[in-house]
Amino acid sequence: MMKVVSAAQIKALDRAAVEAGTPAGVLMENAGGGVARAVAKYALGKRVVTIAGKGGNGGDALVAARLLARAGFHVRAFTTVPIDQLSGTTREKAYMLAEMAPGAVRPLGDDLDALAHAVKQADVVIDGLFGIGIDRPVSGRYADIIAEINAAPGMVVAVDLPSGLPADTGTPIGTAVHADLTVCMAAYKPACLLYPAREYCGRIEVVPVGYADKLWGEISPVAQVTEMGWVRDHLPFRPPAGHKGTFGKVLIIAGSLGMSGAAIMSALGALRAGSGLVTVACPDPIVPIVATAVPEALTIPLPAVGGHLGMEALAKLEEAISRVDVVAIGPGLGRAPETGELVRRLIAKITVPIVIDADALFAVSGHLDILRAVAGHAVLTPHPGEMARLIDQQASKVDADRIETARAFAADHKVVLLLKGRPTAIGTPKGEVYLNPTGNTGLATGGSGDVLTGIIAGFLGGGASPDAAALLGAYVHGYAADYLTRDRAERAIIPRDLIQALPYVIAEVEGC
Repeated sequence: MMKVVSAAQIKALDRAAVEAGTPAGVLMENAGGGVARAVAKYALGKRVVTIAGKGGNGGDALVAARLLARAGFHVRAFTTVPIDQLSGTTREKAYMLAEMAPGAVRPLGDDLDALAHAVKQADVVIDGLFGIGIDRPVSGRYADIIAEINAAPGMVVAVDLPSGLPADTGTPIGTAVHADLTVCMAAYKPACLLYPAREYCGRIEVVPVGYADKLWGEISPVAQVTEMGWVRDHLPFRPPAGHKGTFGKVLIIAGSLGMSGAAIMSALGALRAGSGLVTVACPDPIVPIVATAVPEALTIPLPAVGGHLGMEALAKLEEAISRVDVVAIGPGLGRAPETGELVRRLIAKITVPIVIDADALFAVSGHLDILRAVAGHAVLTPHPGEMARLIDQQASKVDADRIETARAFAADHKVVLLLKGRPTAIGTPKGEVYLNPTGNTGLATGGSGDVLTGIIAGFLGGGASPDAAALLGAYVHGYAADYLTRDRAERAIIPRDLIQALPYVIAEVEGC
């Protein structure tokens, strides 16, 4: 898992590394070397312009410039202050560049014409203006410098983070560099992953700077990012002699008149995730639709009140629950009061792993004490609007603070909380948060979340723990959307496409 750290944590790692005997200049050389390698990997030409601020970020950029010059690139470097006013280690790196490439380094004055001319001719512009310490909007001369960088026709490479973005939030606070490539030092910063700040970063590469493993062990990351290797290693094991009972019996309580598709998508998701036996419990009027669309699943017809479930279905559902390994509840159930009462009565009695989604989340809102009954074996999958209702908060606030929202709710209620969005944030009962890196706007269509519910239920049925099932489900679901964009537009993806792609997607993950 790749770590996500705050600005304060990365600064603490810098200090601790120096105190442990790693010179600041060595850390800077490592960082700048990572930037240089990334530029050499992606650059389409040899003309490089570097803009270096007075601090460590500028030093990283100057190291990159020197290494690129040594590799045959034509380098020009501008410093925002005279060289003798740069911070100690950064000043040293500027002199090293000047010695190797005489005339390559010059300070910027108030007149930015030279910078504007150089940037227009450059194939690559390296942004080393500011680091991760920005806490107020950039203005004046520095805003003008950023404007020149953003006007560059060539590739813009940001060192650690695009200048002007605060590191610890997804909300820009003013003008900022729009990078084509961001080379992160040692770990992701929250702004590299949280929208809309993520849109400023372009492609992201994380490079090591030389922090010892012991130092990493002394911090608790803000979050971690799920990686494909982890997903491969945590997919539920399928014993060669397994049978349908081995791979989990999943009960999906879903659907109402006019919303049979939600039950269908969930059932197909569970089957594609490897569930051995899927049963759909739904209102009697939609049973023929579900059975025709998913002949691989069993169905349980339930008495309906106006097309949706009510308390008359309680006894039959309790009996069905006693015979399964996993329950998924909520997709397409509707929001009738009697349906909500039924959902709450069921949740209070379920002892097997459960996925609570969609209209079941609506039923739980205002009744969070019910979650005590499923603590330790529940996965909740709200989108920001549903999450906002659960915690009586504005959806915009939930979206802007998704890491801490997921962490707090999951830890407080001892459940796994999968907060959908970009990126999806998964909180665990231990207070950990994982960010999912896969997915695109192809998932932003009705029914996509129902597929995810089914996938998570399928992985639970295969033996995954609730937190692992949530991470696996989010990753595979998003990867399916990414897989589909290899030969089609994001806007044209529908949930059935995800279902059809899952066998190929899981095969890729298993073989990675």
